[in-house]
Amino acid sequence: MPNDLLPFASSDGADACSRLQGHLHGLRGLDAGAALRRLVEAGADRLPLPGQGRTLERWRALAAVGARDLSLAKLFEGHTDALAILAEAGMDGLARPGSTWGTWCAEPPDARVLLQAGPDGGFVLAGRKAWCSGAQHMSHAVLSCWNAAGEAMLAAVEMRQPGVRVTDDGWNAIGMQGSGSVDVQFDGARATPLGESGFYVRRPGFWHGGAGVAAVWYGAATALAEALRRRLAGQADAHRLAQLGEVTVALQGSAALLRESAAAIDAAPHDNAMLAAVSVRLSVEAAATTALAAVGRALGPGPMCKDPAMARLFADLPVFLRQSHAERDQETVGRVVGQGPADDAADDVANVRRAPWTL
Repeated sequence: MPNDLLPFASSDGADACSRLQGHLHGLRGLDAGAALRRLVEAGADRLPLPGQGRTLERWRALAAVGARDLSLAKLFEGHTDALAILAEAGMDGLARPGSTWGTWCAEPPDARVLLQAGPDGGFVLAGRKAWCSGAQHMSHAVLSCWNAAGEAMLAAVEMRQPGVRVTDDGWNAIGMQGSGSVDVQFDGARATPLGESGFYVRRPGFWHGGAGVAAVWYGAATALAEALRRRLAGQADAHRLAQLGEVTVALQGSAALLRESAAAIDAAPHDNAMLAAVSVRLSVEAAATTALAAVGRALGPGPMCKDPAMARLFADLPVFLRQSHAERDQETVGRVVGQGPADDAADDVANVRRAPWTL
């Protein structure tokens, strides 16, 4: 399998991915929270911001962490996404050296956080936030919340203050166990609003970040492919070679789409990248699902039972992939493409002016 697929390897030894790879080798034996802190202390979290000419380099770095450890990758992706959100909001000064950030924007109906006026003229948070990955390890977080008018807001909060309680609730998973995605209770915790109402989903970076998650999935899928390739070294097992071929083709397609999408985002960073991001996520989800099935058939139960890293990967990746919206995203792509060529006078940047499969 070409080296540039595993994962997005670059010949530029000075890029963010290459620098990060050097730090990843020193994380053996650390839990996800301690590993994140080590990367932050080394400055390995300062990835190129999306849409500024080096989006592919950013995605390569995310894929590299995904290939190493998915629980760490979950925390690392959320941390780096928070830094990008703060920069887009013009509030990057909040990210002090050494701080670790979560990005918690899931909105289940039974867990909602309100952003309210505080007694000192500032703002405070009240309510329960679910799916807070790495909450016990984070010094700060960016989270979605709601103002008194019922409008969606985004806020930054320091976790180590009165009024913040990290619970043990909401996470019983075996897969992605190391991410610790528990519920957090806020009771008058001071917070800083980021942007106006609706800023989180209206900003261009919303879709850039959504595609970045797929880069993590992609990295994990390449780790499966590499395990199979190593097992086959020097062997002429026709069935296993066919399974490696199946995985290779699936990953090649996703890699090509990731490269194309990164280039399109860099060329037009303020455009609505919804179609590109959703397409990338669906493509990588399909490739990763293919890799799980084919590598599992090829290698049998041995790696899942006797190799700790592979056992974690086979447990973690199916859970992480369920962050995909699956058929809902397929419907979104179909609806956008089915609209046909956009009217030149229309202001709907999500419309496509040609079929996306046009060469």
